[in-house]
Amino acid sequence: MMNEEPRLSARELMERLDPSLSRRTRVRAVAALVAGLAGTVFIAALWGSEPGPLPGRTQVAFGLFTAFCLAWTCYGGWLLKHRVPLFATERVIAAWVAVAASTTTTALVATIAAQRGTGLALPLVVGLVFVAAALTLAVRAHAHRGALLRRMRELTGEKE
Repeated sequence: MMNEEPRLSARELMERLDPSLSRRTRVRAVAALVAGLAGTVFIAALWGSEPGPLPGRTQVAFGLFTAFCLAWTCYGGWLLKHRVPLFATERVIAAWVAVAASTTTTALVATIAAQRGTGLALPLVVGLVFVAAALTLAVRAHAHRGALLRRMRELTGEKE
């Protein structure tokens, strides 16, 4: 007869995990926090210093840029405050925030460039590089989460 280890419940397993962040994750969390905060301050200062009343679309663009920066600030702050490893679902959420932010930013910058007649090539190329990177992260996050869920079902004997 083989020695079987006692089966741990999900709660017991979670309690055994070390609730600390790796150095790399802490650096990424600080980078998200600082970049988000710097972006928020920069966009808010730019928005507030614009002379005269701004058109509605410009107000919306400034609002969206500020919201994206605040989202990254909150994400970095939350990760540092809770000092927990980034789980698969959080990676998926962060990747989709990046996809939404990069896609919206690319569309807005391309629209502004088209209206000003300054050329679309550079804004589209740069924007599409960011969108592609964000989509790559989203696909990888979904694949990683899917692999973990399949492994969990294998270990618990659940059927799909």
